[in-house]
Amino acid sequence: MKPTDRKSEIINISASLFKEKGYSAVTMRDIAQALDIKAASLYNHIKSKQEILELIIIEIAEEYTHTIRMIEASDESAVSKIEKVIQLHIDITVRNPEALASLNNDWMHLPDTQLQYFLHMREEYEDIFRSIIKKGIAHGEIRNHNAEVMIFTILSTIRTLYLWYGKKKDFSANILEKNLKEILLHGII
Repeated sequence: MKPTDRKSEIINISASLFKEKGYSAVTMRDIAQALDIKAASLYNHIKSKQEILELIIIEIAEEYTHTIRMIEASDESAVSKIEKVIQLHIDITVRNPEALASLNNDWMHLPDTQLQYFLHMREEYEDIFRSIIKKGIAHGEIRNHNAEVMIFTILSTIRTLYLWYGKKKDFSANILEKNLKEILLHGII
């Protein structure tokens, strides 16, 4: 179910506050104040701060999981699949770096059922990515280096793009797209 415009606004403002201050430091009063409404009015749209966090994290985690499943199922080469995974991370980073901050920094605050669901998606995502890398090695598309080191290097970089992207005012998404794939897949020498 797609959130209403007001609920989307609440989610977006909350994600910004969570990124800026950290989930634990943000109160519902802070969110209401940022929206210029009374805290009581906030509860007409949302039940709790934890519900906001769930909406932020689960939506993005589901997008990542759904998309990597589609990438894996395609008949493309392993290198092409890796490029698409990198592109997925770039697209989400450019579109919503604040939500990525919550996904990476605040997931442990999810209620148990949602936490288990999130952890399952994260594990599935990593397993699929691992499979793509290993198939690429087996088919001679990727050099036979340690797969776990490759996985760590690529995922560490693309999962933390939100920390770096947007800090440089003259830096465009096009430059990121063009250069990141090239550097991650072919190195710097």
